[in-house]
Amino acid sequence: MSFAPKDEHEAQIQLALERGIPATLSVIGTQKLPFPDNVYDLIHCARCRVPWESDGGKPLVELNRILRPGGFFVWSATPVYLNDERHQTIWNSMVALTESICWKVVAKGVDSSGIGLVIYKKPVSSSCYETRKDNIPPMCDQNSGQNISWYTPLDSCLAPLPVDGMGNSYSWPAPWPKRLTSKPPHLSAERDAEEIFYEDTEHWSALVLDVYLEGLAINWSSVRNVMDMNAGYGGFAASLRDMPLWVMNVIPVNGPDTLSVIFDRGLIGIYHDWCESFNTYPRTYDLLHSSFLFKNLTERCDIIEVAAEMDRILRPEGFVLVQDTVEMINNLTPIFRSLHWSVDLYQEQFLVGKKGFWRPDDRSKI
Repeated sequence: MSFAPKDEHEAQIQLALERGIPATLSVIGTQKLPFPDNVYDLIHCARCRVPWESDGGKPLVELNRILRPGGFFVWSATPVYLNDERHQTIWNSMVALTESICWKVVAKGVDSSGIGLVIYKKPVSSSCYETRKDNIPPMCDQNSGQNISWYTPLDSCLAPLPVDGMGNSYSWPAPWPKRLTSKPPHLSAERDAEEIFYEDTEHWSALVLDVYLEGLAINWSSVRNVMDMNAGYGGFAASLRDMPLWVMNVIPVNGPDTLSVIFDRGLIGIYHDWCESFNTYPRTYDLLHSSFLFKNLTERCDIIEVAAEMDRILRPEGFVLVQDTVEMINNLTPIFRSLHWSVDLYQEQFLVGKKGFWRPDDRSKI
């Protein structure tokens, strides 16, 4: 996942999405990033001007939160390789901060052009935290945290690293593509969770093969990036793995939290509340997919507003594929048609809309 801040770099997200690279608008400021704990294998920041040591090191503690145990942080910035007093002060602060959160330097060097980088590794267990001379940053209260990082202030404490039911550290996910279909380390420990996960994978594999790719009027050869607006375990995205496209898996914040499982599978995802706008550049997605999303939304916001946001996100000549109840499809159809989309219904539960180039002219405002 690539992300840029909400400032003059906003257009970089459009360029990234046009190149077929997963990207979103985000910033490490005062709130947590919309990702779960312990999920990224590697984080990379080049030409990096983020003041990681500021505010007691909260920005770096946030990276530590989302980085998988044993994961890596690749940092290339002027304090790494410039030796003047100003840059060395920043570097010394970074050394102290990374040591305090038990990160180890696994590589540091400078290339032929004089540009340098350093690679850190996060610990795989909490034992280092327990042997620190100073408890700074302190350990978080294990009972006070929640995984859904939505409108949540940055932590100034370190979350204990996860362990399984036997007290062992979580294992690294299987290599790609095996990890896509293996039991995810973050899968719920409830009795039927594994069976439900595999049934979900089989369900989406069959539905995509038998219906989505064969029975609907969608030109899949024109689709490069897809957004699954209610991704569940990521089964829809997993079923498309052999196609030349990528999927942004969105987990609604008012539903079951399965985003860690999606990352375990080697897929990309993010938390979001569909009663608000999505942090992306307009007209950048080729296909939006929604499976039984709207019922929960109608209790909190107007689906007309959600449809307008979908129209903003979708590229002209892009597709919307909605699977929902007959009642909800009947509610959505006139809304999409009011936007001058072409709309088709299949098997009374699949709605396919195609966005046109129409926009109201000045006369429509009279």
